[in-house]
Amino acid sequence: MTSMQQLTFIKPAQFEWHEVPAPTIQNAGEAIVRPLAVTRCDLDLYMASGSYPMEGPFAFGHEIAGEVVEVSDGVKGFVPGDRVIVPFQINCGTCDNCRRGWTNACTSVEPFAAYGFAPTGERKWGGGLSDLLNVPFADAMLVKIPDSVSTTSAAAISDNASDGYRTVAEPLAQRPGADILIVGGLAQSVGLFSVQAARALGAGRIIYRDFDAGRLAKAKALGAEVIETRYGPDLRATEEFPIVVEAAGLPDALVFALRSTQPCGICNSVSAGMGKQTSIPLRSMYMKGINYNISRVHARTEIDHLLDCAQCGTIKPDEVITRSVPFSEAADAMMESDIKIVFERD
Repeated sequence: MTSMQQLTFIKPAQFEWHEVPAPTIQNAGEAIVRPLAVTRCDLDLYMASGSYPMEGPFAFGHEIAGEVVEVSDGVKGFVPGDRVIVPFQINCGTCDNCRRGWTNACTSVEPFAAYGFAPTGERKWGGGLSDLLNVPFADAMLVKIPDSVSTTSAAAISDNASDGYRTVAEPLAQRPGADILIVGGLAQSVGLFSVQAARALGAGRIIYRDFDAGRLAKAKALGAEVIETRYGPDLRATEEFPIVVEAAGLPDALVFALRSTQPCGICNSVSAGMGKQTSIPLRSMYMKGINYNISRVHARTEIDHLLDCAQCGTIKPDEVITRSVPFSEAADAMMESDIKIVFERD
């Protein structure tokens, strides 16, 4: 194959299928993967709408599960035909940061190198909604999909499901059986994946707050107690929790999440929201001794942990997926309001 089809983001609300050169093996350690399922990341919706601005054109889609079609010399762990998860962040597995598990900050490539985003360096990494994808550090990056895990679940595990998992896994390891509050909103599937992970990891009460009826219903079906909540500057905490997940991406929701965190508790945020700046109540946080964490997920590191839960059935990412769409219809469906869309190869 010398050329292929690639879904290309042109500008907000405009996607086009472009014929582009197909990727080839260029260096030792690389693999070519054929994407089979690509889930829509929560952030994809906001890039598509322009709420989170990125300058096009660039290849789209980064929550990827696929099939290995070719490997180069030096690849030891994979052969053509293997079903694999492709982490969205490019990471070498050997630099100091990667060895520490900080795979969102690999120093072998330019900062923020990833599939499905505007390139931050000279190389264009491509996107999941394409016929083929080059994986540069195949043995370090790729993860085999167990037979018991669906390809669609595997796609979600490549980013959002792992992000939801990491928000509660380490806090629950420190405080087994603790109650958890999840402040839901714009990170619409990540908050629900947090519910799944909290349930699987033995949390006590799992409270999910949101303003959207569909997400509230889904959270209830996943095992959470739900409270319809309209975030505003005067919204006060009615209860404090040792572990809080802020998945709303809204300034008032962040303040509410911090107000709802117990003294010496943990509040994990999954995004920085849509604005350039957000005010947080530092004095109150200082007095209460809150541990506030905000970070992009270390995708490759978390995938292994979550995949163990998916393999034994305690976490089923498919339960969060609300709609399946063929690849060929991805451009039209990208801005639909569904909680979690999976695009599957026609």
